[in-house]
Order: sequence, then structure tokens, then C-alpha cells
Amino acid sequence: MTIKLLAVGKTDSPQLKQLMSVYEGRLAHYVPFALEILPDLKKTKHLSESQQKDKEGEMVLKKLDPSDHLILFDEVGKPYSSVAFAQFLQKKMNSGLKRLVFLIGGPYGFSEAVRARANGSISLSKMTFSHQMVRLFCLEQLYRAQTILRNEPYHHK
Repeated sequence: MTIKLLAVGKTDSPQLKQLMSVYEGRLAHYVPFALEILPDLKKTKHLSESQQKDKEGEMVLKKLDPSDHLILFDEVGKPYSSVAFAQFLQKKMNSGLKRLVFLIGGPYGFSEAVRARANGSISLSKMTFSHQMVRLFCLEQLYRAQTILRNEPYHHK
């Protein structure tokens, strides 16, 4: 199974980019993994939040294959501990999925079309984080899950 992390909009902070690269590299030792950053929308000044979400949603849906299993990282999603998230990933890996796609939306969240296409959603916290910070958190949790599944010492109970 391949894991893909899709994220809307570029990461501005060089420090965040550097940390993301660290976890991308670590994660690649465990599973086939890809991070894809979708470009920021252009000319959004006259678009409502809803219109921006719809346009981002169209971009996202074009990147998905019909067989992709799509999970949204969303503040209203299901909360998991790191161990429970690792178990969730193990079940997905055992299920025969070809590609598991995690999606981090833009600053306004997801369109209704993307929500309708999603197979589930996960919350990282009840708090709201910038979509740029969430990328790092997701990469770290994906890496942590792989180390948990292999009983490696990265995660401490």
C-alpha cells in the first residue's frame, strides 16, 4: 500500500519545510510515501470562503483515483491516540488498499464534494492549527505510527 499526503497551498516557513523533509525521509524507510502540495488558488480576492473551498475541492478531486481511500485531517474528525492511529493504519495496510490518501485542506476546510468523497476523517486535536503546521504533525504521526507498529523505541507510553 502506498500512503499519500495531499495538502492545499504551499508551506511558507523554511523551518517547517526543513522539519517536514526530515519526517518525509524517515517515513520513506517504512512505506511507499508521497507528499503532494497543491498550488494556492489564484485571484481569490473576490471569492467567498465557500467558493474557495469549492475550487480547492475541484483540484483535490482531480488528484484522486477511483480506488483511493480518502481520509481527511479535520478538526471535527475522529480523535485517535498515537497507538490507536497506528492500529488504524495497520488495518488499512492489511485490507489490500492500493493507496491511502490523507488530505489537509486549505485555510477554510473542505468542500461538500470532498466531504462526500471521503471515506473518513481524523482529528489531530480539538484545537485549530494552521494548515501549514498540520502538515508537520501529520508527517510526524505517520512516522510515529510506523515505529509503533514495529515496536521501535521512538514512541514512549
